[in-house]
Amino acid sequence: MKIRTLQADDVERLLEFELENRSWFEQHVEARDPSFYSHAGVAAHIADYLSSHATGAMHPCVLTSDDGTAIIGRANLRHINRDTGTGEVGYRIAHSEARKGLASGALMHLQELARTQYGLRILNAWISEQNAGSRRVMDKCSFTRDALAAPVVVQVNGADHASHLYQCRL
Repeated sequence: MKIRTLQADDVERLLEFELENRSWFEQHVEARDPSFYSHAGVAAHIADYLSSHATGAMHPCVLTSDDGTAIIGRANLRHINRDTGTGEVGYRIAHSEARKGLASGALMHLQELARTQYGLRILNAWISEQNAGSRRVMDKCSFTRDALAAPVVVQVNGADHASHLYQCRL
C-alpha cells in the first residue's frame, strides 16, 4: 500500500473505488447522496476537497495499490484548526482490503501529518458503536472515547446509529 494526497486526475479511480464498495460502506457509515456516484459528482467532490486542501482546512489522501493503479482506501484529515490545534480524521477501506491493517496505517499517517505539517495537538473521530472494526482501529492508534460528549445520531442502512466522539492527543 502507498498513501498520497488526492489529485485532480483521480476521478476515474475514485469513482471505481466508491462504486465497488458502496454497499460495504453503507453498512457502516451514512450513505452518500446518489448524485455523488457519477463522473461529475466525483469530479466536483475532488475539486471541493482540493480547494479545502489549498486553504489548509483539510488534507485528503488516497491509499493505492503498490503499483498505484487502483485506489484501495481513503483517509482524510479535515476541519483543521491551527488556532485550537484540532482536526478530525476519517477513512474508508475497500472491502477486499479490510482487516489487513490499512486503516491503522492510514490513521497513523494522518496523525503524523497532523503533528508535523499542521502542528495539531488533538484529533477527533466520530465512530458508530456498531462499527467494531473502527473502534479497534481507534484503540490501536491511541484514541479514547470521550464519555462526556453527546453522541450524534446518523442514518446507516435505514437505522439510527449513535456515533461517539473519539479523541487522540498528539
